[in-house]
Amino acid sequence: MAWLEALLNLKCPGCGRGLDSSGLCRECRAELEWQQAHGLLFLGSYQRWGSLSRSIKYRGKRDVVDLIAGVWAEGIRYHRWKLEGVTAVPTLLHRQIRRGYNQAELLGRALAQAAGLPYQNVLSRVRYAPSQAKRTGLSKTALPADTFTPKRKVCGAWLLVDDVITSGTTFRLARKALLEAGAKPIYGACIAVKSLKTLQDLSLDRR
Repeated sequence: MAWLEALLNLKCPGCGRGLDSSGLCRECRAELEWQQAHGLLFLGSYQRWGSLSRSIKYRGKRDVVDLIAGVWAEGIRYHRWKLEGVTAVPTLLHRQIRRGYNQAELLGRALAQAAGLPYQNVLSRVRYAPSQAKRTGLSKTALPADTFTPKRKVCGAWLLVDDVITSGTTFRLARKALLEAGAKPIYGACIAVKSLKTLQDLSLDRR
């Protein structure tokens, strides 16, 4: 289908240039490698890969989801993480209805399949807050502590998936609820991380 995408002058969701390969351009495919820090798998900075995340979240670009999941699965195998399962940071019901999907769940299910692991929706989001992408400064850290709650009990090591980590607040609260569900240790995966400080803050939170 790459020839059709080129004929239609479609843009690569990773860099915005013309597509010369299916889903992602060849240059972006070559850069699509996992990184790992503090138990978190990610592709790179938000500046580099934020457009890829937005293409899934707002434009329904599902053809890149399996590519991303395959890269993450390579990271899991490399580090030999012994996982019981994969779950995702849940979104509010009205957002999922409006989009038709939860982008974190799409990524989580694809990762579970690529890594040969079970997927379960372990958490519920029970508190409303404006989208983190539309918040700035200190307001990003103002989510209620009980934003997420466990739906079921689990045990052993689990991997928690989100599309991006900006301030780290959403991921941290979801991880807290997953700990309450019985998971330990908890690893993570996301497409992009906003800053080095975010990674450092998440690292301190793991201790």
